[in-house]
Amino acid sequence: MSWLNRVRQSIPFIAKRETPDNLWHKCPGCGQMLFVKEYEENQSICPRCEHHGRIGPGARFDALFDGGIYTLLPMPQVREDPLKFRDTKRYADRIKAARQKTGEQDALINARGAIEGKQAVVGVQDFAFMGGSMGLGVGTSFVAGIETAIAERCPYIIFTAAGGARMQEGILSLMQMPKTTVAIQKLRAAALPYIVVMTDPTTGGVTASYAMLGDVQIAEPGALIGFAGQRVIESTIREKLPEGFQRAEYLLDHGMLDMVVHRHKLRETLASLIDYLVPAEAA
Repeated sequence: MSWLNRVRQSIPFIAKRETPDNLWHKCPGCGQMLFVKEYEENQSICPRCEHHGRIGPGARFDALFDGGIYTLLPMPQVREDPLKFRDTKRYADRIKAARQKTGEQDALINARGAIEGKQAVVGVQDFAFMGGSMGLGVGTSFVAGIETAIAERCPYIIFTAAGGARMQEGILSLMQMPKTTVAIQKLRAAALPYIVVMTDPTTGGVTASYAMLGDVQIAEPGALIGFAGQRVIESTIREKLPEGFQRAEYLLDHGMLDMVVHRHKLRETLASLIDYLVPAEAA
C-alpha cells in the first residue's frame, strides 16, 4: 500500500455539507452574488449598485406601514375563467399554479394602515402572479380599494407592476381600463388624493389606464415604464430610440413623472404627500 493511500485512509470521513439552493441571489444590475438574507433585509436593493429588485405585497406592506401593522382587505369574488380559455395550458390551471406560487388569490392586494401616523389604503400588484396582469380580479380589487379609501376618508396609493392586460380574459380584461378610470374619478370627487408608485416593470394596459392617472406620479429608480416594448416601437416607427427611454429617470427628465424615489425613502415621501394633499377635515 502506498503512503498516499495510507494517509487517505487515516483521515476521518466527513459528510459533504449540503448548501441550500436559495442561499445566494445574483443581482440583475451588477451581476454580483448577494447573501439572500442581507438582500431581503435591505428591501431587495443591491448594496453595491442600488438595483431595486421586485418585491411582493407582504414585503411592501411590512416596510411601508407603521410597525409593519396593517389590515388586509378581503379579495372581491369574481368569475374565474369566464371565457374557458386554453392555450398550451388551461387558464384555470395557470391561476391555480400562480396561487400556489404566491399564496395570493390574484395579482392585486389591498391593505389599510398608518404611514407615519397617517391613514391610507395601499394596493400592491404582484408581478410574480402571472406577471401582475390586469384581469377581472385586479380591476375589481382596485375598485374595492378606492371604495374603502372613500369610506375611510383617506388616500389610495397604488404600487403598479404589470406586463399589461391578462390575455386569457380577452375583452373583459380591457374593460378594466375604463372601470378603474371611473373609480379614480369617484375618489377625486370625494376630494381625496390618488398616488401612483410605478415599480419595475409597469407596462401595457396598466400604463395606459390607472398607472398614469395619479395626482402624483412616483417611480422607483430604474423602473421600466411604457406601453409597448422598445423593439416593437422601433419596428413600427422605423427609428432608433434613445438609450433607456423607458426607464424612470428618462421619463422624469421628460415630464412624465413627478419624482423618482429610492425605496428606503418612499415611506417618508408618501407621509409628506398625504400631509399636503389630504383635506384638513379628513386628516
